[in-house]
Amino acid sequence: MPEANARLVFLGRLEDVAGCAELAVQPGPLDQVLARIDRALAVELLGERIRLALNGRLLSDAASIELAAGDELAFLPPVSGGCRG
Repeated sequence: MPEANARLVFLGRLEDVAGCAELAVQPGPLDQVLARIDRALAVELLGERIRLALNGRLLSDAASIELAAGDELAFLPPVSGGCRG
């Protein structure tokens, strides 16, 4: 049976902001999907340095995203620092 929801996946510090690693959402245009989640989280997810990956492919334009059932949209925060050895 096909999955009826799409999934938002939060990586790095965004997982802490969201309070979970992923969230099942109703499919639809990204702006409508984000309008149905916590406002503070939506603001973080729309930050200019946040990268998006739809079903494993990095996107260059978030404006035209339309989530379908079974899609996975990952939010990737900027990477900073590193390990010095």
